[in-house]
Amino acid sequence: MQGQGVLAQRHKKNKPSEVATGARSAVAERFFMDGEKFYILEDYSKALSFFQQSLEYHADNAAAYYKIADICLKGNKEEDLARAAKNIETALQLEKKNKFYYLLASRIYLNQHQLDKAAKILEAMLKEVKGTEESLFELAAIYLQNNQLDEALKVYNRAEVAMGINEIASLQKQRIYGAKGKWAEALQEGEKLMQAYPDEERYVMAQAELLSQQNNFSQSVALVEKFLDTHLDAANSKILLASLYRESGQEKKSRDLVAKLIDDPQVEVGSKVIMLGTYNALLAQLKSKKMKDENLQNLAQELFKKLKDHYPQDANVCLLGGDLFLTMEKNQEARAEYARAVQIDTNHLEAWQNLLSLEAQSGLADSVIIHAEKALEVFPNQSILYYFSGIGNLQKKHYREAIQVLEQSRKFSSGNKNLMSEILGMLGDSYNAIHDDAKSDQAYDEALANNPDNDYVLNNYSYYLALRKADLEKAEKMSAHALKLQPDNTAFIDTHAWVLYQLGKYKEAKKVMERIFEQEKGSAVNFEHYGDILYRLGHVDEAVAQWQKAKLLNGSNEVLNKKITNRKIY
Repeated sequence: MQGQGVLAQRHKKNKPSEVATGARSAVAERFFMDGEKFYILEDYSKALSFFQQSLEYHADNAAAYYKIADICLKGNKEEDLARAAKNIETALQLEKKNKFYYLLASRIYLNQHQLDKAAKILEAMLKEVKGTEESLFELAAIYLQNNQLDEALKVYNRAEVAMGINEIASLQKQRIYGAKGKWAEALQEGEKLMQAYPDEERYVMAQAELLSQQNNFSQSVALVEKFLDTHLDAANSKILLASLYRESGQEKKSRDLVAKLIDDPQVEVGSKVIMLGTYNALLAQLKSKKMKDENLQNLAQELFKKLKDHYPQDANVCLLGGDLFLTMEKNQEARAEYARAVQIDTNHLEAWQNLLSLEAQSGLADSVIIHAEKALEVFPNQSILYYFSGIGNLQKKHYREAIQVLEQSRKFSSGNKNLMSEILGMLGDSYNAIHDDAKSDQAYDEALANNPDNDYVLNNYSYYLALRKADLEKAEKMSAHALKLQPDNTAFIDTHAWVLYQLGKYKEAKKVMERIFEQEKGSAVNFEHYGDILYRLGHVDEAVAQWQKAKLLNGSNEVLNKKITNRKIY
């Protein structure tokens, strides 16, 4: 710390022993005042030097030891704290009635993680110095930090005796009683607070919530209802009561009250959004269990319509609407609300992400590209936005533009392996599309290094290798792994069969390909590939029959037409 090398510096004055006894105090005082001056200027190195010199002329100056301890406390090293502790202990030996010395000592011991000594020194202060009862709260906090719950309780009780019932003591005692499982005592503390401050809404709500945590909903509801009888404008209590009605099974009362609160101008819009968000959470919970409550859905939509009518320009309301419709799988409505939210306030990253995701799922590539660009103007370092821009450009077959934004997305995604794998997989597709096979393979390899189970990459990589007839053994392993991850995916079945075909394993390829036709009709590509496999096995008539099926689904394939006409593979 500053000042450690300063003590050797001395003003070339006479030695203390050479100064007349009567003048020693004056010299000490002068050095002390100089130290104070530099302390105020935050030149702690010089201040430390002057305080030390003051002690050479007056070794019993408690204030100088206090100042040295205070400066040493500003250091970060153990030796600084040890020196601070030594000096403050000397100051307290010389002066036992100065509360600031005790408080500094407590801070030093806390920094040294000596909680017992910190508590002991505050106990000593409370005994020696009158009027220091406000430090009882600090003492109790130390006992709590040291997990001495019983000692903390005693101190909070002392604080109540000294200063009367107060929020800090009562709430902390409640927490302690709760931690010890003494719920009756915890509730008693809440009662004391409510009796002392009958108009304080927070205390009533805290007591009601504590009761509800013990499943004592009848008392909890009754408490809030009684408070609302005399406090008609207590909006937060009304919101809590609606929640308590719902938790206690009084669903109709809860819904009726929520409907009134949505229309109540005294209730903040943020609280209304939270209330309606609770219904969305309930719907999401039901959805996760593959359950549906149409009455709840209708109620949520009605309440949202009311809310939107009251606050048409509130982005958070639109965001809530998007979430609500998304939960109900009404994607078109959800997309409209998210679009409205970012139109009102562009600073909602979550709204941008959800909007882009829905547009990408719907194949609205132009909208994805436009909205991703707008979002990036506000959030230029968000990898996910570049990622969606990459999706849009890929859908439009703008491969070079896709590569540009995906490389940016890659740059900002180092901490998210799954997202990185998706980005690299799309880069592999894009480089493949522009026939840069080396970069395509590298991107795919890196994608699988981030997520070896990325079935999308496993399938595409193996398929493109098969088309190029390159590294077919690797392609076989990857396509088999992809198929193991998604055994019923017809695209993956076709890929694995085609890899086997390129390896000359025609019988195995035929067996794999036939799995497609067991579950569905098959696509033009499936029929053409199956025909090629049959041809290699010498079943020419059957091969031609499969090619003809493919032609019915894709008559513009000239190579396919040539195969059928000449009954052979080219």
